Amino acid sequence: MTPLTLTPGAVPLADWRAIWRGAAMRLDPASAAPVAASARAVEAILAKGAAVYGINTGFGKLASVRIEAGDLATLQRNIVLSHAAGTGDPSPAPVVRLMMALKLASLAQGASGVKPETVALLQAMLDHDLIPVVPCQGSVGASGDLAPLAHMTAPMIGVGDVWLKGERMDVREAFARTGLAPLELGPKEGLALLNGTQFSTANALAGLFAAERVLQSALITGALSTEAAKGSDTPFDPRIHVLRRHNGQIETAAALRALMAGSAIRASHLQDDVRVQDPYCLRCQPQVMGACLDLLRQAAATLETEANGVTDNPLIFPDTGEALSGGNFHAEPVAFAADMIALALCEIGSLSERRLAMLVDPALSGLPAFLTPRPGLNSGFMIPQVTAAALVSENKSRAYPASVDSIPTSANQEDHVSMAAHGARRLADMAANAEAVVALEWLAAAQGIEFLRPLRSSAALEAAHALLRGAVPALDEDRHFAPDIEAACALVRSGALLGAARPDLPGLG
Repeated sequence: MTPLTLTPGAVPLADWRAIWRGAAMRLDPASAAPVAASARAVEAILAKGAAVYGINTGFGKLASVRIEAGDLATLQRNIVLSHAAGTGDPSPAPVVRLMMALKLASLAQGASGVKPETVALLQAMLDHDLIPVVPCQGSVGASGDLAPLAHMTAPMIGVGDVWLKGERMDVREAFARTGLAPLELGPKEGLALLNGTQFSTANALAGLFAAERVLQSALITGALSTEAAKGSDTPFDPRIHVLRRHNGQIETAAALRALMAGSAIRASHLQDDVRVQDPYCLRCQPQVMGACLDLLRQAAATLETEANGVTDNPLIFPDTGEALSGGNFHAEPVAFAADMIALALCEIGSLSERRLAMLVDPALSGLPAFLTPRPGLNSGFMIPQVTAAALVSENKSRAYPASVDSIPTSANQEDHVSMAAHGARRLADMAANAEAVVALEWLAAAQGIEFLRPLRSSAALEAAHALLRGAVPALDEDRHFAPDIEAACALVRSGALLGAARPDLPGLG
């Protein structure tokens, strides 16, 4: 497969998604010139002899301490070693890989003062699938993701563990196997590699991409639940949604109409249906899911901008020979985006659980109690709904905004921080919870449809039903439920549900 070409500062969201999924990438060769110019600018700044933060001074609260010329290389090595102070489980390798690509694209814009050899080593590590082991905890989202990025950088100077094609080992062994060699970092380079929002941004992007899959899957299961309950598609009429004007609402209503098009189940109760209106969990799907879609798109726009930015400090401007100190490392935009994604994930799961609860209630769905042919002797879907409720409640707790918190660090020099890192990192678990809720709804809706036979749903929804039945048989009698749930979760997680049922579903673009 031809590697993606990363044009620093102009990488589309789709390419970041592809890299997260494992696509190879290469920097645009045109980036070599600005990187070299930036490195020369650092040399010129040093030659002037003035104190410049991070180049010949200490860091954070120690910025007033001047470092002698003979100690500049040691300074950069020390910042990596001292800041590699993370804890917790290793971050998922796809997230670290994405973080490395984000850092590569940032450095290659020629505003960070790193040498071409440093950029080349980061690229080579990606080429060899040599991924640093990065503990998942330790960043407050300013002054950049210091601890995680230090753990990413440490192997570049020959320290720490890495994954080499999935096998964990000391980086020295990995370098021996791949023919790579560690660097001696020059002035500014350690700080350039450690400063930045790439850990938070990578986790937020991974959460965003997972949330997109969950939302699209929930549109399918929501349509299937509507069919199982003999709900109406009138609330999806385009005239309703055009009047409100929200794009996400308009698009999700269109998707639901398309998913149900041609259904004999829907045709069977178009006339003489005594129910005037469906419960909100069916009727308000476009309004709720559309709002979630709009929110995810807003987060996507923020994260695409962030992914293409330069977020270390100070920034080098070769055209004027200046090093300007600022605060681009502050991850407040990422924190807000992560909080928005968390809200959307919470609501997608919440609405899905309400549809599941509706299906197991005969007073609302018209189906047998708990979707079992012999309720009483069998409990059917009684406890899967409880599991869904537990997952939704857990996500509600996790959805509290991370961005509203701040704890001063570095002896109050860094007195306001974003908490973007854990705000973004929680999204993986939240997406997994919402994914499981959607899978549980899928199991219930497929069971509900079968009580309506011989009537058939639409081609798209029957395909979704057939996919599930290929892995999970109908629940005629109570049995060990956990394997059924895991099988359904795996089909949602892999994207198989989307592949089986879609017409085109709205997403991030």
